[in-house]
Amino acid sequence: MLRRTAGATVGFALSGCAAQADPPRSKKILFFSKSSGYEHSVIKRSGNELSFAEKILADLGPKHGIDFTFSKDGSLFAPDYLAQFDAFFFFTSGNLTGATGDKNPPMTEVGKAAFLDAIKRGKGFIGAHSATDTFETNEPVGFNSNNRSQRYHNYGDKADPYIRMIGAEFVTHEKQQVAKVHVADPKFPGMMQQDFSLMEEWYSFADFSDNLHVLLALETEGMAGAAYQRPPYPSTWARMHGRGRVFYTAMGHREETWKNPLFQQMLFGGIAWAVRDVNADVTPNIRQVTPGYATLPPQK
Repeated sequence: MLRRTAGATVGFALSGCAAQADPPRSKKILFFSKSSGYEHSVIKRSGNELSFAEKILADLGPKHGIDFTFSKDGSLFAPDYLAQFDAFFFFTSGNLTGATGDKNPPMTEVGKAAFLDAIKRGKGFIGAHSATDTFETNEPVGFNSNNRSQRYHNYGDKADPYIRMIGAEFVTHEKQQVAKVHVADPKFPGMMQQDFSLMEEWYSFADFSDNLHVLLALETEGMAGAAYQRPPYPSTWARMHGRGRVFYTAMGHREETWKNPLFQQMLFGGIAWAVRDVNADVTPNIRQVTPGYATLPPQK
C-alpha cells in the first residue's frame, strides 16, 4: 500500500486583521488497482514505484484537496479499513476474490460485501476504464476472458451486485481508434463543454442501469468493428447507489488520455461530486440521451 497526503491552508482577513483559517479536511480516497484479469500498463508498477496513473493522481490530488492511498491488496477490505475513506477509486479487472492476474492478495467475499455496503450507506465510488471489466456476472475466478459469450446479455437484477453498483458491464472492444463523443451534460462538475473526438480503447457495454445520468455518449456511426454496431450508448455517467455517489468513465486506457488536461479536469470533477465537495443534478436521462442503449452488439 502506498500513500500520498494532501494538505491545504487558506488565509482570510477578519476585522482588518490577518487570520488563519483551519485547513479544510482533505478527502481520503483509496485508489485500488488489483488486476485479477488483464493488467493495463497505466496501472502496472515497477517494483515499489507508483504506476503511471498513480503518479498523476499523486501529483494532482493535493491540488484538489484529495489524499490518495494507493493499494493492490484486496485482503485489506474490511469494515474498519474501509471506514477511513470518503470514496473508492477502482481501476481493476476480473474477479477480485481470486489471486489470479497480478497475484496480489484477493478480496474475500465478506470484504466485497462490506465494500458494496459502504457505498450503499454513503461512501463515494469512482471507476475508470476496466472497472466495468470487474466482477463480471457469472464469471468465476480465473475465467478465460477470451470467451465472452455470457456477457452478451442484460441480466438486470440478476447481474452481479458490483455490476449493479457501477452501472454497466464491459462486453468487448475493438482496436483503438478515434471516436466522436457527445457531451450530454456540460453542467456536471469538470465536464467538457462541447462534443469532442478522442483516440481511445472504447468499451462496448451491456446491462446498463436504468437510473444512469449520462454525461458522455459514444457516437458509434462510422466506428470500425462489430463491438460498435449498435446505437449510441453511455461511456461516462453518474448514478446514485443507495446514498452513495457513483461516477464512471470508460476512458483511461492510454497514457495520453491520463495526460490530457480535459480528461484530468473531468476526472477530478467526478471525484469532487463523488466525495460531496460539489453537488449536481443526476436525474436519470439514459432513455432520453441514448434511447437505444439496451441494444447489444452482435456476438463475435
